[in-house]
Amino acid sequence: MTESTSTRSRSGAASVRLLGVDGRDLAAALATIAVMGNGPMLEQAIADAFPGSSLVIDADRGVFGVSLSMPGLLRPMAGHELSDGTLRYLALTAALLSPRPPEVLVLNEPETCLHRSLIEPLARLITAAGANSQLIVTTHSMALADHIYRANRYPPIVLQRVDGATAVSIQSIGQDD
Repeated sequence: MTESTSTRSRSGAASVRLLGVDGRDLAAALATIAVMGNGPMLEQAIADAFPGSSLVIDADRGVFGVSLSMPGLLRPMAGHELSDGTLRYLALTAALLSPRPPEVLVLNEPETCLHRSLIEPLARLITAAGANSQLIVTTHSMALADHIYRANRYPPIVLQRVDGATAVSIQSIGQDD
């Protein structure tokens, strides 16, 4: 995603194969996931990240919009009212739950802008998506790397700077348990 304002807008697409790079079709991508069989996984991803909340996807004359119904609020919060972190989580959810997953999916620092409470739910989404795609995740979040490791038992490759060069670290997370 290049700018969060794109994910905040409504989408004119009826169905999308993959989330677009600018996130403009976020609502359509989430609607596609819901109707193509991954609806329960989508609902679980929302409930896992935002307890008691539910995703609302509305269509008005072929234009899709996304909002989030949350406990304690009198009405759902529309896409333009959601935080950057919430929109990023929704976009990552759309990418990871695609009904037509890519062979390889690269996530570069997916934890950026996310509240720390979303790291573990994101790790579960990444782990689940690994059943359908090869995933390459680069992260600065040891918490994210640790949650992914604990879920799938594949140790991460930890890199560090040594004398101006990048080297594989001898000590990796999860190696002692």
